[in-house]
Amino acid sequence: MSVNYGSKRIVVGAHYGVRDWLSQRVTAALMALFTVVLLAQVLLTKGPIGYDRWASIFSAQWMKVLTFSVIVALAWHVWVGTRDVLMDYVKPVGLRLALQAMAIFWLVGCAGWGIQILWRL
Repeated sequence: MSVNYGSKRIVVGAHYGVRDWLSQRVTAALMALFTVVLLAQVLLTKGPIGYDRWASIFSAQWMKVLTFSVIVALAWHVWVGTRDVLMDYVKPVGLRLALQAMAIFWLVGCAGWGIQILWRL
């Protein structure tokens, strides 16, 4: 009989809880920083904010790199959260894998579309 408590506890699983917790915090901090930078640029501009103003904000190379990083961080942040919810609440393995595959497909598509729009400016 195996003991699954105390110092003789049998540890199983993927052991990625801390890594996922940290990645959620780091990606959230990056998205918060991006929001502050974007709000500062919008609030400090003079005149009406139209397409030309938005295009000028995102035309700078540093802003494109920051936005690219945020798009990737957002996709990763959503994936970790979605995967955790699906692992916790969807018990049939086949359904869970199908939903995870659809989530990955959707997130990659959205990130690709966002990056395409960003580099088209």
